[in-house]
Amino acid sequence: MGSEGPPAAVTIHVTGFKKFHGVSENPTEIIVNNLKEYLKKKGLPKGLILGSCSILETAGQGAAAPLYKTLQSAISGKGSESSNSNRIIWIHFGVNSGATRFAVEQQAVNEATFRCPDEMGWKPQKVPIIPADGGISRVRETSLPVEEITKALTKKGFEVMTSDDAGRFVCNYVYYHSLRFAEQNGIKSLFVHVPLFLTIDEETQMQFAASLLEILASLC
Repeated sequence: MGSEGPPAAVTIHVTGFKKFHGVSENPTEIIVNNLKEYLKKKGLPKGLILGSCSILETAGQGAAAPLYKTLQSAISGKGSESSNSNRIIWIHFGVNSGATRFAVEQQAVNEATFRCPDEMGWKPQKVPIIPADGGISRVRETSLPVEEITKALTKKGFEVMTSDDAGRFVCNYVYYHSLRFAEQNGIKSLFVHVPLFLTIDEETQMQFAASLLEILASLC
């Protein structure tokens, strides 16, 4: 009956973003690129498999195809593991250059209103991200316990808050697509905003990312 042995591990896939207008060095690119090595040294939390670590173009519509290819890679070609799709989590890291602490995002809105053109020159205003979902007021929420995650991170000493506004730029765009994909495929998705390294240094941000993965592995 498959009841022997420990429960299936949680597989967490992670994305960050490349540089974009006003942010010449995106901390999430560095965090995600260094995460595997960092966790190898620190020791992988029990019950966790670190899957893909991908860097996304900081663009909306023009980068949607590679985004879907990245999301799809987590659930395709897994054979027998596909029955454990509910043990797959996507974590998307994005930077908020004005932030002074980390923010765990509860939801995304079906609206693209870019304050400046993305890296492919697109600057939509009040456009639905997925027209088939209806108007720009449609909201999708993560199925992960955001309050619980935030409390656990705070207990570990990090400056962190829950947020119900991921903006209307590329971060919200990617999160909305990811939440829709997660719902359709029985997996989970979470977006986390981080500050610049000038505000919270790189080592602390690496510790934060590792702690977040550990908490998610223990919760799921």
